[in-house]
Amino acid sequence: MTARKIIIDTDPGQDDAVAILLALASPDEIEVLGITAVAGNVPLALTQKNARIICELAGRPDIRVFAGCEGPLGRKLVTAEHVHGQTGLNGPVLPDPTMPLQDQHGVDFIIETLRDQPMGSVTLCPLGPLTNIAMAFRKAPDIVPRVREIVLMGGAYFEVGNITPAAEFNIYVDPQAADIVFKSGVDIVVMPLDVTHKALVTKPRNDAFRAIGNRVGEAVAEMTDFFERFDKEKYGSNGAPLHDPCVTAYLIRPDLFTGRHINVEIETRSELTMGMTVADWWRVSGRPANATFMGDIDADGFFALLTERLARL
Repeated sequence: MTARKIIIDTDPGQDDAVAILLALASPDEIEVLGITAVAGNVPLALTQKNARIICELAGRPDIRVFAGCEGPLGRKLVTAEHVHGQTGLNGPVLPDPTMPLQDQHGVDFIIETLRDQPMGSVTLCPLGPLTNIAMAFRKAPDIVPRVREIVLMGGAYFEVGNITPAAEFNIYVDPQAADIVFKSGVDIVVMPLDVTHKALVTKPRNDAFRAIGNRVGEAVAEMTDFFERFDKEKYGSNGAPLHDPCVTAYLIRPDLFTGRHINVEIETRSELTMGMTVADWWRVSGRPANATFMGDIDADGFFALLTERLARL
């Protein structure tokens, strides 16, 4: 099997970090062409730094990391230090990166890569706000038909919102960008809160990470130890949702997920529901389907995959 070529667009974030680690631990299935950082969970200065920290944790300082957009297309940046801590990677003590940040802007890297690679060969994997992807599509419309697929973490339907009553964080931070992406015509797979809230890091699952016995397993356990405090108190659950690794897990084991091909529209005008993913789960709108919106996950299979792959690093 030929490894799928991907660009990871991310705002690390502990769960982003785990998603990156899973991708880097799976070279037979995934070839990471580069990582572009975007402002989201924390500002850009931290997200680009965190992406490099994670590459070095994985023993992959060869991965190129690019800084992208510092803020949303038309709104003030909203961040989530209340969840992820002031660094975005609170929990483990990890050294500052020594690998360089690339000089090229992340948006330009996305454009250049899609133009240089064969048509339909590159998958975009956004784990944060969609600013970089939308900017690339706006700046270079010729790349849109060249994208194989977009597999993203964002949105919600049955779980509604986690940053407002109506909106999931990644979409809420830059709803205008999300609107551009969902209207692009590219094949989109969405990992919403409806799925990620079923991927809970319970104590036995976190113990399994720690029992791996390598630095990666220990760091992941310490990350989830940190951010689960917020989520367990908020949701009253037995563990914290591990959102972003659902994206990379899907690339490796799509059979772990089930969903529907439906219409998804992004609310961009109402402040009350700004950033809401209006997912036509019941297909009542008559609008054409534009995304495969996942609704369920084999959580045990997901964590078995994650634990097995992290042990490789």
